[in-house]
Amino acid sequence: MKESRNRKTILFSAGSFTLLVLLMCFGRLQAQREPFYTQYMYNIGSFNPAYVGSVESPDLNLLYRSQWIDIPGAPRTIRFGMNYPLSNKKHGLGFNAVNDQLGPTTQTFVDIAYSFQVEFEYDVFLSFGLDAGGSFLNVDFSKGTFENPGEPILGVETINEFAPTIGAGIFLYHRDWYVGVSVPNLLSDGLYSDEVAQVVEGQLQGNLIGGIVFTLNENLKFKPAFLVNYIPGAPINGNVSLNFLLNNSFTLGAAYRYDNAVSGLAGFQLNNSIFIGYSYDYNTNGLGGYNSGSHEAIVKFFLGKGGDGPRDKDGNKIKGKGKQIDSPRFF
Repeated sequence: MKESRNRKTILFSAGSFTLLVLLMCFGRLQAQREPFYTQYMYNIGSFNPAYVGSVESPDLNLLYRSQWIDIPGAPRTIRFGMNYPLSNKKHGLGFNAVNDQLGPTTQTFVDIAYSFQVEFEYDVFLSFGLDAGGSFLNVDFSKGTFENPGEPILGVETINEFAPTIGAGIFLYHRDWYVGVSVPNLLSDGLYSDEVAQVVEGQLQGNLIGGIVFTLNENLKFKPAFLVNYIPGAPINGNVSLNFLLNNSFTLGAAYRYDNAVSGLAGFQLNNSIFIGYSYDYNTNGLGGYNSGSHEAIVKFFLGKGGDGPRDKDGNKIKGKGKQIDSPRFF
């Protein structure tokens, strides 16, 4: 992308959609994963490996995001994740697979995560995490026609590259609040061949996430949360959300992505094992007049009690032993 900034704009044919503008302005083809999710509060394990052992019970989650409806070649994201706390209450394992499509480009991330946590003070846990995996990049220029077909990069009909990834994170949490810092990929430079470097530039990315839960009464909880993504040379991506949990079952809220979109969120805890969430984004920037918004859906499956600590003969958690986080978990 360093070279392509001086090139003429490469146009993806459908809808006169400029691939170069997308690359420069929205950063979808970074060499590392950017957590461009509206429901990031349910997706923390995707970009912070320290989270994977903090959950009350093992869970599986599946997310689908369809962005900028009505714009051909717009991003589509599918993510599968697993968080698994071990019974010793100190270790956790995780798995992530993310497939991201944009125009002629498909990028798939796969990683395995590990976390180790200590009780920082009473009921407050500090978790450290690492993940390792790889990024599979495929660019198929035969999927479109271009304004400048003589560009040298277009002479390579397809590009297929693999790059290793190593990420790290810290996650500090209590039953009522959390804050985390992560770097999804510490290997930021020299990941791709010269051809791919004309399309994708690797930059070190940092994420800061946090949230707090206020119990307003026995049937109502309020949770404000935020997520900040930082990539050198790019504008800071700031997200803030406000969610209410009613009767430990129904979630309703709103979110704002700075200079980008406003969103509505809803979720429902069907039973002790299944949570379903949905969000809709409306662009507040220049793209708002060219698309019908973005849709995102998530399903979480809770598989058991896992490493949530010992219980007495009546099934109650023993005070001061293990994780004292109420169920259902609000983050």
